[in-house]
Amino acid sequence: MSNFYTESPLWHEKIGGIHALLERVKISEERFREQNGDVLRLRKLNRIMSVHASTAIEGNRLTLGQVTDVTNGVPVWGPPKDIKEVQNAWQAYNGLDDYDPWSVDGLLGAHELMTSELIGESGAFRSVDVAVVRSDGVVMHRGASPESVPDLVAELFDWGRESPAHPLIKSSAVHFMLEHIHPFRDGNGRIGRLWQTLVLTKWNPIFAWMPIETLVHYNQGLYYKALQDSHGGDVDCRPFIDCMLDMIENSMYKYIDVATETVYADDGAGANEPINEPVKRILTLMKRYPQITYDELADQTGKSRSTILRVIRQLKEQQRIIRAGSNKTGHWEVLDEK
Repeated sequence: MSNFYTESPLWHEKIGGIHALLERVKISEERFREQNGDVLRLRKLNRIMSVHASTAIEGNRLTLGQVTDVTNGVPVWGPPKDIKEVQNAWQAYNGLDDYDPWSVDGLLGAHELMTSELIGESGAFRSVDVAVVRSDGVVMHRGASPESVPDLVAELFDWGRESPAHPLIKSSAVHFMLEHIHPFRDGNGRIGRLWQTLVLTKWNPIFAWMPIETLVHYNQGLYYKALQDSHGGDVDCRPFIDCMLDMIENSMYKYIDVATETVYADDGAGANEPINEPVKRILTLMKRYPQITYDELADQTGKSRSTILRVIRQLKEQQRIIRAGSNKTGHWEVLDEK
């Protein structure tokens, strides 16, 4: 299994840019540690964002604030299936240190964690044919025959173990091929994204916390187009690798932004818990979307509605924002963005 992508002359430059960003990520973490203490708080926030994004891509309806509550063990009112998906994904991502990226048993174990109590063949390769079908009924892609799946996955992992390809390229290629083979009845997208994160984490541990899935969520159209373009007649996942290199790079910028904008404070529970109060982010959202709601602000910032209300009350008291009109038809006016 060595001819499923052609190299691009642009990859070397992209890889160099990502290497340079790794140093900036390290600096942003050091600054965060100086200002806020334990950097694990920052990393947890990014992992929560990843879990929210990866499940949302597959149709999960929980907001980022609700996902945060689920991971903290706070009761959430929502569809039981969606809550279970988040609980499973959180457990699967927290097991990254224990997985061997080139172990078939490890892949099956991760799939069992990810899909426990959700599907009938959790932790096992599928026993039926599957296809990816567009909303209008057009078949986008057919997975490999169920009889060939075990051998194809084993062959892919043998290639990954022995290939001299850069981990940034290798992780993207493995991600694509898992989607191409489609080894499971369900959960292929979540596992493919998890496995790319795993391969990258074994190269550099910081990638365990990088919100790559968040960028995929923001750019689902590009993600699915890259998958489609890479299938074609003969498999060539060069377009998909191009796409993922861009998303990996942008996820690093996102990580740096979160480190810069996130502060921690006492949320009234008697102990310091990580809370994301990016005031600049709230003001930017209000300016860009003057009619944005409290719930939408909570979703975009990853905080509970009560926290958003508290921050907005403070901003009003500081005369930095005003509410013009009624709650239903009014809009926000930002007076001061400093």
